[in-house]
This record gives sequence, C-alpha cells and structure tokens, in this order.
Amino acid sequence: MYSFWKRWFKKNASSDVTNRIQSVKKVEVPRHIAIIMDGNGRWAKKRALPRVAGHHEGMKVVRRITRLANELGVKTLTVYAFSTENWKRPKSEVEYLMKLPQEFLGTFLPELVSENVQVSMIGDKSALPDHTRKAVDKAIEDTKANDGMILNFALNYGSRAEIIEAVNRVVIDSKNGIIGENISENLFSEYLMTSELPDPDLLIRTSGEIRLSNFMLWQAAYSEFWFTDVLWPDFREEHLLEAIEVYQQRSRRYGGV
Repeated sequence: MYSFWKRWFKKNASSDVTNRIQSVKKVEVPRHIAIIMDGNGRWAKKRALPRVAGHHEGMKVVRRITRLANELGVKTLTVYAFSTENWKRPKSEVEYLMKLPQEFLGTFLPELVSENVQVSMIGDKSALPDHTRKAVDKAIEDTKANDGMILNFALNYGSRAEIIEAVNRVVIDSKNGIIGENISENLFSEYLMTSELPDPDLLIRTSGEIRLSNFMLWQAAYSEFWFTDVLWPDFREEHLLEAIEVYQQRSRRYGGV
C-alpha cells in the first residue's frame, strides 16, 4: 500500500532530502531515537511572541519528524514532551502544555492509526489533568493493535523518579520472595518504565544545550549523542537525517575494542 506519508514526502520533500532518505535507509538506522525537544521558548522570544507560540510550533515539528522516522524504519521514537521539573514554569504555560496532547493527538491520531504507529507513554500519568490523561489514553487504546513504529511520549517524566520507583519495587519484590537478592542490570531494567523498549541508540538534543536534564539516565548509558544549536521549532527533516548520518559513521564498542 502506498501510504499517506510516502505521498506526503513525495509532495513536500526536496530532491536532496529524498535522495538522502534513500541513502540513509541503505545503512543500519537507529532502532530507537530519543529527542530532548529544547528551545521552544527561545524561538518564540526571538520573534517577540509568547512562549506558548513556540510550544505550538514545536508540536508541528513532532508531526514531521514522526513521519520521517517512520519512513526511515525507526522502531521507536521517544520525545521528551514534559518533565517532572516543568511544573515549576508559569501556571499559564503549564496549562497550555497540558492542552497540547489533546490538540496534537486529536488531529494527528487518524494518521497514526492508518500508518500503523503505536502510541505509548512513560511518566507519571496520575498527576496529569483529566483532559490530558484522556487524550493520551485514547491514543494508546486506538493504536494498541498497531505493530509498527512506537511513538513514545515522555510526559511528566523524570529519570531520577523513575529509578527510585524501580528501586522501591525491587525492594518490595525481594522482601516478598518474588525475586532473589542479586539484582542484575537486565532484571533492574525490567522495573523501569521503558521495560518493553530497547535503550536509545541515538539521543538528540536541540537548542545548543549539552546536558541530559534528567532524561533516560539509565537507558542512555551507551547511546550516541548528537547536539545541535537549532531550536526545536526550526528542526527539519534535514537535521534528523544529519544526526542519523553522523550516527552511522560512529563505531559503537560498548566499552570493548
């Protein structure tokens, strides 16, 4: 079947992008790409716009990058949408961010369903407003039968909290005799929110910041990092292709020779 996204790329992508897509697909593509989407507020400030305008523009980019990742054969795309620390932002900004999943998934969900993309989420869902939680739950439910690329939202997610929660569950299960006293890395990974996902092969951060910001601290132990000064709303297909091309040139030795 000639998918919607293939038609979209044929119509919208330049010949250079189309050629690069075909070239990238000839080499091993990262199974799991994780993105720290940074720079929405600065993008808006540069244009004398409210910060929420940057967040709105940033969600459009998620849509384009999801299409490309799926076209390239990426198995999992994780986007850092809202951290546990983001609650410290102004109330009006937080309220807007909590409305974005409803708006984004409301318009994008039919495409995700038709393109066999499965939506998932990591993070503390219980702290989200009802309308945000319902939008995410609907997307997860409507795409649960899909077996293509996983679009994974890190929403109200913090890696330290995730690890502490995992440790507490390990302690309880150990006391109850469910698991033994010796805990391996593989066993511990099963207690993390990403237990059903592979660790990220490639981690991208935009906007020039060079830090993890409490994102996938355990999972990114051997990820390849790619940083760019490009603000997230300005991130284009060419930038993702560049990140993957750099990844394909690296040698991943996992501590070996």
